[in-house]
Amino acid sequence: MAKSKSNQEIPESTSKIPRMPTGKQTEAMFRKGAEAPAELLDRTVVTGQKITAAVPSNKLVKKTGDYWNALGPGLTTGASDDDPSGIATYSQTGAQFGYQYLWLAVWTFPLTAAVQEMCARIGLVTGRGLAGNIRVHFNRRVLYICTLMLFIANAVNIGANLGAMAKAVQLLSPQLSFGWLVAGFAGLCLGLQIFTPYARYARYLKWLALVLLAYVCSAILAHLNWSDVLSHTFIPHIQFSKETFIILCAILGTTISPYLFFWQTSQEVEEQILQGKTTLKQRRVATDPSDIKGMRVDVWSGMFLSNLVMFFIIAACGGILFTHGITNIESASQAAEALRPFAGDATFFLFAAGIIGTGLLAIPVLAGSSSYALSESFGWREGLYRPLGQAYAFYGIIIISMIVGLAINFLGIDPIKALIYSAFLNGLVAPVILALIVIISSKHKVMGRWTNKRSTTYMGWFITIVMALVGVAGLVSLI
Repeated sequence: MAKSKSNQEIPESTSKIPRMPTGKQTEAMFRKGAEAPAELLDRTVVTGQKITAAVPSNKLVKKTGDYWNALGPGLTTGASDDDPSGIATYSQTGAQFGYQYLWLAVWTFPLTAAVQEMCARIGLVTGRGLAGNIRVHFNRRVLYICTLMLFIANAVNIGANLGAMAKAVQLLSPQLSFGWLVAGFAGLCLGLQIFTPYARYARYLKWLALVLLAYVCSAILAHLNWSDVLSHTFIPHIQFSKETFIILCAILGTTISPYLFFWQTSQEVEEQILQGKTTLKQRRVATDPSDIKGMRVDVWSGMFLSNLVMFFIIAACGGILFTHGITNIESASQAAEALRPFAGDATFFLFAAGIIGTGLLAIPVLAGSSSYALSESFGWREGLYRPLGQAYAFYGIIIISMIVGLAINFLGIDPIKALIYSAFLNGLVAPVILALIVIISSKHKVMGRWTNKRSTTYMGWFITIVMALVGVAGLVSLI
């Protein structure tokens, strides 16, 4: 019995020895190994196709796409408000006063948006640019003086922005020549503005507006005390001093600038021309309510982006430079360099890249607004939709503006003083132009059913009075 039992246990132990795979099993395993990469690729492609097919039907994605497609001149105008000289102004505000004037970003938003909406509505309803409307309805001498001062202020700003862009590139690549960079940026801006078809050029400007998000990211990466930031966001804090009036004049002159008024109005006309409304008669037909609604979304979105960036620049410089005793910033590139030791390389690079991008966006707007204003004032052919050979005077003003701006960088002119004087020129021009905008947009004879609401008119006059008072106070403080 024992022997029999031991004989039965032998097969049990030998059954645990692994069997070698057969030839067919080996072939199947080899095939699976060979198929694995291709199968993975196929599944990835199929999954990607499913996701791609599902994206257009996703309501959130569709709404986002529709919203982006609805944006146009308003977004470009708002983004161009944050040009390198404006960035320098906001940087100095934060460095000198900390978070004290953060509330200006919130409180000026509805004011700037209301003004730009009036300008856009004038362009949509009348089919003319702002200067063209002023020429028809008011004394031309006032228009000529205002447009001349606008041209000077814009040329100075172009020069300052070209210099700021060149300095920003040198921060990233110190070996590059300042002179060649300034000339290169001027040539690039001219080439795009003169030789690129307007429809494509408008798309370039629209996408360039997204570069402003670099300033939002740079502030977030700076690890600010956000509870302190929020405590200064909504409640106004103000000190009555010479420095306060100068910085208030600079901020309001930067955010509520005459060049934005002329550009916004003319761009609405350009958009109508793209739609086939090439004559004034075609553009003066009854304005559709959907056009007004779309314009408002566009304008308010653009000015929201502008003020959002203003907020984050003041916050970043207030939370970092002010707290470390760096209270004097003379340029946007200096602000980027000063932030680097305290906020890190990421903030530095984003700040510097933003200067270059905003300059490429703002310089054509500055030159273009001068050209629209002067061309409409004197009745010349105008419009970026026209080829060079059809509008010599219009493109000539753009070229002259760029040459003057370029020359400022080689004549030994102090760019900061030049910016201060151009800000005061804007401060003198803005109240006059604002008053004309409010009057035109309130006239039933001109605007028909699209005249200002009473609240918009009150807001327009309030802005006009504030700009006049701040301009006078700033001028007295400077003297």
